[in-house]
Formats: sequence, structure tokens, C-alpha cells
Amino acid sequence: MNIHAIRAIYKFEMARFFRTLTQSFISPVISTALYFVVFGAAIGSRIDQVEGISYGAFIVPGLIMLSVMTQATSNASFGIYFPKFIGTIYELLSAPVNFIEIVIGYVGAAATKALFIGLVILGTAYFFVDLTIAHPVAMLLFLVLTCLSFALLGFIIGIWAGNFEQLQLIPLLVITPLVFLGGSFYSISMLPPVWQTITLFNPVVYLISGFRWAFFGEADVDIWLSLFAIAGFTCLCLGVIWWIFKTGWRIRQ
Repeated sequence: MNIHAIRAIYKFEMARFFRTLTQSFISPVISTALYFVVFGAAIGSRIDQVEGISYGAFIVPGLIMLSVMTQATSNASFGIYFPKFIGTIYELLSAPVNFIEIVIGYVGAAATKALFIGLVILGTAYFFVDLTIAHPVAMLLFLVLTCLSFALLGFIIGIWAGNFEQLQLIPLLVITPLVFLGGSFYSISMLPPVWQTITLFNPVVYLISGFRWAFFGEADVDIWLSLFAIAGFTCLCLGVIWWIFKTGWRIRQ
């Protein structure tokens, strides 16, 4: 394992994060604060509690998941797409670095950025609502796994994308709607039975449900199903990345 190569890629990506701190860090925090103002104050005044939890606190896990998923995907996709766009990826591929080290460097940096933002948003939430985390270890586990799995997805998107428009296509048109429809701002038990069944086909439901269970001990689906879903999604992304480097799809072609 070439630790020096992993460290070099990781440090380069983290340096880019801190160079664009306003866009990468401050913007998501401000957006989350606005969500609290709109949903917590405006809607929360009309909805007292959801499953015995104040509405302002209930939406915290969903808001964190929304930011973490989109940030992990966007950071990882841009991180690998930009070297491909300017042609420096060929220098990386010709260097004595295997694909595992490349993935660890880029995905590790993207996951770290998303984790950092998620923890800051969690800290911001305490300024708006009274919040107690029932299972802090499980909360961190779900948060780290979500950061890693969606950073892997972003890496795949960065390899697939042929231009900057395609780079934003999946996060904006797929991930964000799935999060909004995945119970981030409501419990799926509040839906009519037919829509409850349809919602269970949304994979994001299992991630948000498991993450919310870590906060409040309440979940829309079984906690083991949530763990199985995120583990399966991570393995699927790893398999796709292995295939990409094995065949050279969108890299050497």
C-alpha cells in the first residue's frame, strides 16, 4: 500500500476544500439554518409532534442526511472529474499507484468533508432545538457509512460524467428528490397506506430511518434493514468502481 500516494491525494483534495471554504462549508450551514427557520418555525408551529418528538428536532436527522449525501457526492465527483477534464488523470494512472490507493485518497477526502459538514450542521441544530442523541455510537456509524457510500457514488459519477452539467445531474435530479421523498421531513407512517408501500422502494428511506433511530430510538423501518441497505449500497459502489478500473471505462477510452 502506497501510503505516500494516498496522503498526497488526500491532502490535495482537503486543501481545495479549505480554499473554497465559503462555497464548501459556509453555504451548507446557512442553507440548513434556513431550513430550520422555514420548517421548524413555520411548519413546526402547526405540527406539534411527530411520533412523540418535537417537529424541530424530528427534522434534524433528515437535514443532516440531505447535506451529507449531496456534499459527499458532489465533492467526490468533482474531485475525480477535474483531473480527467484537464488530462492529469493520465499522469496519475501511469504513476506507481494502484486503483485502490486512488479511490482511498479521493473518496476518503470527500467523505471527510461531508462528515465535517454533517457534524457542524449537528452543532448548528443545537442553537434551534433541544436535541438528545439516544445512540451516539450508532449515529456516528450511520453518518460515516453514509459519507463513505455516497462519496463512492460520487466517484462513479465523476468517472461517468462527460461535462460539468452531467456532474450535477445525479445530485440535483436524483439524490435530492429521493431525500425529500424519503421521510426526511415527515414520518412515512403519516402517509396513506398505498404511498407508504411505494415509499419503501426508495433506498434513502432506510438510511434516514436508521439515522433517525440513532437519535430518538424510533424508526420507520427495522434498524437491521437500514444497516443491510447501506452495507449493500456500499458494496455495490465498490463493485462498480472495481469494474471501471478493470475495463478502463471512461478513463482510458
